[in-house]
Amino acid sequence: MVNRKLTGAHYGVRDWVMQRMTAVVMVAYTVLFLFFLLGMAGADDYTEWQAFFDKTWVKVFTQTTFIALFLHAWVGMRDLWMDYIKPFYLRMFLQSATIIWLVGCTVYSFFAIWG
Repeated sequence: MVNRKLTGAHYGVRDWVMQRMTAVVMVAYTVLFLFFLLGMAGADDYTEWQAFFDKTWVKVFTQTTFIALFLHAWVGMRDLWMDYIKPFYLRMFLQSATIIWLVGCTVYSFFAIWG
């Protein structure tokens, strides 16, 4: 049986790759959205916005981007709490609060995008 140290980060490459992958998703969405905004430069009509965001592929890409954002935030905040908050119980409280907040944001994003 291997004894694991439960209080250290030691996530290394996995977290590095996740941060980069989620960043790529967010950059791709941002570029797509900027192209959309440039195409809408003269439009003042809400129906064009609604038509764009009613497309299923846009909803899926938007939801995927939000999930990527929340994962990106989780890795960053978890590492921040682990590196700078030394009291174990305070660190666990902050990590738990972060998880609860991000899960709540994820649930809300599903209602906002698909509702």
